[in-house]
Amino acid sequence: CTCGEHLHTQSGLELVEKYVKFVKERTEIEQNYAKQLRNLSKKYNNKRSNKDEPECRLSSYQSFLDILNEMNDYAGQRELIAENMMMNICIDLTKYLQELKQERKMYLMEAKKAQQSLESTYKQLDSSKKRFEREWREAERAAQYAEKTDQDINATKADVEKAKQQAHMRAHVAEECKNDYAAQLQKYNKEQNQFYFNDMPLIFNKMQDLDERRVRKLAQGYVLFSDTEKHVMPIIGKCLEGITKAGTNVNEKNDSMVVIEQNKSGFERPGDVEFEDYSQGINRASSDSSLGTPKGPMDLLGKNKSKNFWLFSKRSKLSPSTLPPFPTPPAPSPANGPPSPKFGRDPLSYCLKEINKTVKPRISSFRTLRRSPTVTEDFAHLPPEQRRKRLQQKLEEICKELQKEIDQSEALGKMKDVYEKNPQMGDPASLASQISQTSQNIERLRGEVNKYEVNIFIYVIFITFYAVQYRRPMFCLFMFVLFFFSPDGAHSDESTPDPSQAIYAEFDDDFEDDELAAPIGKCTAMYNFPGASEGTISMQEGEVLAVVEEDKGDGWTRVRRTNGDEGYIPTSYVTIALNK
Repeated sequence: CTCGEHLHTQSGLELVEKYVKFVKERTEIEQNYAKQLRNLSKKYNNKRSNKDEPECRLSSYQSFLDILNEMNDYAGQRELIAENMMMNICIDLTKYLQELKQERKMYLMEAKKAQQSLESTYKQLDSSKKRFEREWREAERAAQYAEKTDQDINATKADVEKAKQQAHMRAHVAEECKNDYAAQLQKYNKEQNQFYFNDMPLIFNKMQDLDERRVRKLAQGYVLFSDTEKHVMPIIGKCLEGITKAGTNVNEKNDSMVVIEQNKSGFERPGDVEFEDYSQGINRASSDSSLGTPKGPMDLLGKNKSKNFWLFSKRSKLSPSTLPPFPTPPAPSPANGPPSPKFGRDPLSYCLKEINKTVKPRISSFRTLRRSPTVTEDFAHLPPEQRRKRLQQKLEEICKELQKEIDQSEALGKMKDVYEKNPQMGDPASLASQISQTSQNIERLRGEVNKYEVNIFIYVIFITFYAVQYRRPMFCLFMFVLFFFSPDGAHSDESTPDPSQAIYAEFDDDFEDDELAAPIGKCTAMYNFPGASEGTISMQEGEVLAVVEEDKGDGWTRVRRTNGDEGYIPTSYVTIALNK
């Protein structure tokens, strides 16, 4: 029975070890699966950092990125499953298994000790029994010898007396051995009864309790194997729902409009080609409305009339070295960004002069649009509409960079003042190199701002005269308004020009708008967000917010509550539905 209990409990412990090993291998599979999913998402998400890719604005592309993000979150849940299984099953069961082994070893030692005690008592019993048997035989032989000596007529009285004493002594020793044997037998029977009716049943009960606790703990491990995965199923379900929503959020019509907006050139459609009657001796010249020889600013200036005109060719780059010197612009306002440049001479005549220098003939067919033009700093290789957007975008980027440098300069100035007032906090001279470098960066960025504002102004003047030449006054007015007051223009509310700038000051008073921007859509929160950092706003899961500004590619979307509170929230935490 003891051997059977020993083998049974040993087999039970081996089963726990086997299950722990099985769960470990399962966690390795989950970890490898999660790693492969993350690598897969990263592999197909390598273009995400490039915000200038035109396809990034398409809903189909954004949905694909959403799917990659959801798969990344899904991989995180698989990692969580592996981690919880390792902590709650493998580590916990391994620790419990060690405790069971120690407890089982103690019980086996108690059983072995009781068995050894019983065996020792039995040996004593057997020894006393054999001694009693031996001494009793010796006593019988001594008694027989004394009787024989007493009957022998030749034996002396002394021999008879001696034989009787020897027989009496042997009988006394045999009696003592008999008593000892009886005592040992009584002791052994008592210990045997204690062993089989008390000690071993108690040990067996302890072993049984140990084994039952082992089975119960193992059963809990079996349940945890399932519950660990069930616990993350709601989040995995949300990931899968997010993938489904990514598919339903694809809007083919909106994608088409985005592609049209991204690729429209701004060129006017060519007029009809007039019939050239060579039989009447008419000069070989196309009409003014033809694609080959449109009237442009060069015709207005009376120069290069024999050349065709293309609005933005490869060589329409305005070299900074050809620009006339401008007066030094005033220091920009940190809150409103860098100011616009002041022209030192009549801007209109200057722009026309520069246009006349830089403009090359316009293309005469769409075939040349497929060629890859040389990329220039002022984006002169792009069509008019695309050039306007890129110039304004580049100007906004430089303005933001300039604002950062200005903020850093102010921070360094304040730090220097603190060091001067409290020398123990630091040496003011140690900030000299940083202040000098920041000042150089500010001057460089101001120069770039001036350069791009000049390019934009030249572009607007050029388009305006182009529209005037073709008798399109409404287009002319539209271009001026688009340049000065469009939300993404170079002179939007984000970079309000200096009031001393005569070129732009008259427009600021007429078009200043203090009203809140109209929402462009709605979003629903998928997760809770505390909004602890500055500029962010908190939200609860399921809350509906108005979208004020789309994600610019940095992962944040500006939203507004019904009470007027505005702030940024992570784009990946919400589902967005923009107004059509």
